[in-house]
Amino acid sequence: MTKTLIVPGLDGSPAPHWQQWWAATEHDAIPVELSEPERPVPEVWEIELGGMILRHPGCILVGHSLGAVLIARMLATWPHLRVRAALLVAPAETNVATRIGHFGPIPEVRLDVPTTVVASRNDPWMSFGRARHLARAWGSELVDMGLAGHINVASGFGPWAYGKELRDDLAHRAAAQTALQPVFGTAARPANRLTTRIAL
Repeated sequence: MTKTLIVPGLDGSPAPHWQQWWAATEHDAIPVELSEPERPVPEVWEIELGGMILRHPGCILVGHSLGAVLIARMLATWPHLRVRAALLVAPAETNVATRIGHFGPIPEVRLDVPTTVVASRNDPWMSFGRARHLARAWGSELVDMGLAGHINVASGFGPWAYGKELRDDLAHRAAAQTALQPVFGTAARPANRLTTRIAL
């Protein structure tokens, strides 16, 4: 089965964060251990995540906050990494805190794999308008979570089954894209059109 790599953000994702719940409840979900989560270094984190991707080719990435930004940086810089899809939850604006400023600027290029951005309308780490802009630039589907804060423990997100549903939807989209490639070539992804889904 396809592995899901769980990518935390600044200060990690200690229990009862939904990322810890996900890793504990799904055999094929693997948490990515990133060095010094309280003092992240982009180059180090990229090497560590890249190593995990190389060990689990064809994986699906699930990132939260700075982890979502890290994934976008990886996919934009190394598009030939064998990643099936990516779920980017509550990406963090890099100029919000000095500890993550060196992760900027956030890339604004189309990503070559199916991606979904999950954003909140009252996230203190990134405005909904900015998340929508990035989703459009990346060619991602956008999921509107409404007033969900930073989609973390502080905003009530421990177990989060909807996240797994979004991952499964991404897996189906990636499989459909792969099936189209022999007919239409590697440019078989749909046009860069933003689709917004409202979370219920």
